[in-house]
Amino acid sequence: MSNSINDRIYRLRSRRSGLDRASVIAMDAKDFIVNRSLTQEVWESRAKDKPNTTFALGAMQEVDPTYTRISLETAERVSNQLAKRMNGNMEFELQGSVPLNVHIRGVSDVDLLALEADFLTYDTRGVISRGGQYNSPTTRTSVGVLAARRAEISRVLREAFPAAHVDTSGSKAIKLLGGSLARPVDVVPSHWHDTVEYQASGQKHDRAVAILDSNKGATVENWPFLHIKRVRERCESTSGGLRKSIRLCKNLKAELEAEGRSVNISSFDIASIMYRANMTGLSVGSFYELAILAETQRHLDYLWNNKEEARRLIVPDGSRFIFDAEEKFNGLLQLSVAMDNLLREVAKEQSYLLSLSETPMLDASREAVIKTMIF
Repeated sequence: MSNSINDRIYRLRSRRSGLDRASVIAMDAKDFIVNRSLTQEVWESRAKDKPNTTFALGAMQEVDPTYTRISLETAERVSNQLAKRMNGNMEFELQGSVPLNVHIRGVSDVDLLALEADFLTYDTRGVISRGGQYNSPTTRTSVGVLAARRAEISRVLREAFPAAHVDTSGSKAIKLLGGSLARPVDVVPSHWHDTVEYQASGQKHDRAVAILDSNKGATVENWPFLHIKRVRERCESTSGGLRKSIRLCKNLKAELEAEGRSVNISSFDIASIMYRANMTGLSVGSFYELAILAETQRHLDYLWNNKEEARRLIVPDGSRFIFDAEEKFNGLLQLSVAMDNLLREVAKEQSYLLSLSETPMLDASREAVIKTMIF
């Protein structure tokens, strides 16, 4: 697939409008997407005759809020059906890119946690546990409870959405798509795990979630609400710069994959990497938006050239190291080189002197864009 900048802009438009995933949604949602895609977005006209700059700016922007609203409404529709049809009590929460507003697709999968409300695990070191306030021990196990719920959720989804496709091939999420649904929804069987921190604070962001890995017959613990809280707070401290940086990286990764290259680094890891960038550098983007590109490129390049320091970086929820597998550095390299190239091309569009060089220096390229005002 071509990697020309015009093709990249075309694919960016397609992702943002939802045209790239029109085959997995309801017919009325397709009609909405086709009609909406005919309207040009603001970013498309902000840097006329400078296509690399146009792509960089567009890759940073949030998805049209109408698309996000439809994603949230679709998840609520699915949760309502599950709540009505399932035995026992269930709770539902959203996790992932959509509630954090760092998703890059108009038709974005929505992660819906289906939490067993009548079963939880807890850290025995916590104050509630030490105070004897939890129920008596039970012979039920996390794996047993969640395996049963997974089977029930799969059955109920088929009954509630008979025209949709229920895909149970994934080890953690049950994917629901098509039929009358406006968005794909990933339903994740899970239950609460009360950490030491949660038992002391009572705050949801301190509460962990146990998720079933059906292939391994085991559960894994996640802290989705702590991740969202910390990334959101740091983003607010940069007037939105962190979110824009994350979206820029995710869109560039999507482009590399569309061009046939493998980028072995997850969206969660991308958010975690940029969470550790220079927030002052990202904050400049509230006035000079291309400064976000400059700081993103600098940070990725720095981590690649300082791997020992990169290995010490921890994800926002504190649960593990970002680079907990060496192969992730291959993904970092792919993303970093692509960001280098994008920065150079944008700088050449902004600086006549740099346009005379085929491969301008990265320091000079950052300087050329860091205080460029784009209206």
